[in-house]
Amino acid sequence: MAGREVLFEFIRVGTYVKVSAVDAATGIEVSIVGPASASQAHLRLTALRKLEYVLAKGGK
Repeated sequence: MAGREVLFEFIRVGTYVKVSAVDAATGIEVSIVGPASASQAHLRLTALRKLEYVLAKGGK
């Protein structure tokens, strides 16, 4: 996703973290949920990969 701006939001809920990734150009948003013990980098990468998948499928 080189050259694309992606916004991330991390919300901790108990022992879990909800991560939302939004493509700034299209407004397409995806979310994942992972353990709060996971690294922020790992959660960010997982959300980014999901966003890439959704965008490749046409963003629906």
